[in-house]
Amino acid sequence: MKTVKISLLSKVLLLIVTGLFLGSLYFPMWQIDLDAPQYPEGLNLKLYANKIGGDVEIINGLNHYIGMATLHTENFIEFKILPYIIGFFGLFALVSALIAKRKFVTALFISFILFTILAGVDFYRWNYEYGHNLDPNAAIKVPGMSYQPPLIGYKQLLNFGAYSVPDIGGWMLIGSGLLIFIVLTLEYKWYKRFMKPKAALLLMSIFILTACSGNEPKPIKLNVDACEFCKMPVSDGKFGAEIQTQKGRHFMFDDISCLVKYCEENEATKVKSYYVHDYTQNNQLIDATKAFYISGGDINSPMHGNIAAFATFSDAQNFGEKLKAKAISWNEIIN
Repeated sequence: MKTVKISLLSKVLLLIVTGLFLGSLYFPMWQIDLDAPQYPEGLNLKLYANKIGGDVEIINGLNHYIGMATLHTENFIEFKILPYIIGFFGLFALVSALIAKRKFVTALFISFILFTILAGVDFYRWNYEYGHNLDPNAAIKVPGMSYQPPLIGYKQLLNFGAYSVPDIGGWMLIGSGLLIFIVLTLEYKWYKRFMKPKAALLLMSIFILTACSGNEPKPIKLNVDACEFCKMPVSDGKFGAEIQTQKGRHFMFDDISCLVKYCEENEATKVKSYYVHDYTQNNQLIDATKAFYISGGDINSPMHGNIAAFATFSDAQNFGEKLKAKAISWNEIIN
């Protein structure tokens, strides 16, 4: 392989990669959240590089009833070797920056991709093992039922909704992989086939920011999604609402008043974002804290909260006159 020196920008990016690799050791890599009515804020399993964290004892207690094996850090050899592997990648990135040879970066990227694939296979294998090998003498037995959580994404397990997603450390590793790919793209000048360097950097930056944002409302499926408070289907795209918790869960409501009552009854739920339907649109969610509201008059919402939200002040004013409703602020509604 031809020896080619990398640029100063690539060296800086590799130093950032080193920091991300080593920093990820201090944060959970993956999380599996379990959501059920009896646990409003859910239960979570935090997988660090060297241990299992989160609500392990409670989850082990639940596993006992369905015959799943209990979870203990010492039962997984992965937690003994993973810190060394990630530390190795951090040092590999540092050496690649110091030696500044393109072939080192290429080897780093290929080895990291192989590691990612093997880690995914190993994670799936453990999930399958725990979800299928059940104690036949368990208190709760459902014929044909297994409890394998999803590798990534959502899956319903009895009355629990299971979410399996990267945590902070995992996102840092994903960011490391993306930055190494950017370095290779710059060094091999793949972008020249399609666009100018500045445009390529801008596009990749937008891609990274978009991938890391995750602060958007989840589209409500009308007549499918149920209100988290009154359990009625969300059927009217003008009066619905939604919250996103700090753990990333989305709860839907068919009326703004249901959102308010839910928050009052579940004060322990830490809400990250509030969304409401724009009355002038059909099923379009907007930031509740920036919306304009009217209440009462001829407004007739599904659960008779009779509050309508608007994206603009002029819409709220116009519909307020038509519907003989009065203006009200978000703070007055939520408090």
